[in-house]
Amino acid sequence: MKVYRFSFFVILFVLLTLISCAHHQKLPEETIHTIYAVNHGDDSPLHRYAPLFLTYDHQSEYNRIGRASAMYDDQGDEHIFVDSQHPTIYHLTRRFTTKKKSYTNFIYRVHFPKIPFSLIPFNLTAGRNIGLIVVITIDSQQKPVLVTTVHTCGCYLAIVPTSYLPREALPLNWKRMSIKVYGEKLPGNLDYSKANHTKLLIHLRPEVHRVMNLEIVAKQDVQGPGNINVMEMALAPMERLEAIPLGDGTTSFYHQDGILKGHVKGSVKPLESMLLSLPSLDFFVGTDKIFGNRKKTGNPFYTSLKPWNRKASDMWNFAEFLEFWGWRL
Repeated sequence: MKVYRFSFFVILFVLLTLISCAHHQKLPEETIHTIYAVNHGDDSPLHRYAPLFLTYDHQSEYNRIGRASAMYDDQGDEHIFVDSQHPTIYHLTRRFTTKKKSYTNFIYRVHFPKIPFSLIPFNLTAGRNIGLIVVITIDSQQKPVLVTTVHTCGCYLAIVPTSYLPREALPLNWKRMSIKVYGEKLPGNLDYSKANHTKLLIHLRPEVHRVMNLEIVAKQDVQGPGNINVMEMALAPMERLEAIPLGDGTTSFYHQDGILKGHVKGSVKPLESMLLSLPSLDFFVGTDKIFGNRKKTGNPFYTSLKPWNRKASDMWNFAEFLEFWGWRL
């Protein structure tokens, strides 16, 4: 029995080592960097705080942001995919109140065609229709106080304070100069106060679409000529994901019933299911999902793998979610 246990931990160690190496592969050398930005619109907070995304290896289609789309295949069956020819960022605005104050969340969601399968480096999260959510939390003075990033499976969560967040709202004993998120290193604070017309720039690791850096940049720095290729994204309400054009009608990006209810169609990740379903007690762990009220969707957007934290770590109830992770807003 001891031999079997030893073998199990050896295999697990090797897998985890391969996984961590996947997130530190050398970035391609590029003379032109591709940045996705919302197309020109009004100066509303929704447009103003929409993030920018810096992508690498843009020639590979799976590294491009796209639009949730649907078609019928040769057998007449529905096929859901992400069309990289039409980059789109989906938005949702929600207000919430903590025990102290009221806030507004500007929620942005983007999707990629896939994370490619790879053994070396080992891509645990290989699968299709992968997504990323970015939440900008605004206080009553219209100042951004928190930036939250998470994959649409609920994994790889990062909550980063800004220069406008009062120190007493930080988690107890918060002294972080940086935040480590499963192999990635993000800044421990984002300074929005240095200049006007600033934008959040999100650096994405190629293949796995992990957030590998966050920085605040001047808007004009990503609009001029030079070594930056700006790809314009359409800004669409998140409800569009539940009414994708298909034939003479529409379909949803998400399963509407059955055991996959509330999950993105075509996004089951077999490797994660095999390796992480037992400790999480969720066979579809890692599968991308809808961001919504679990009472309606049947699918909590939990951010902790521990089954007993499923409700408290659900991002939909943002005040409870922040309290669970130690924030004192």
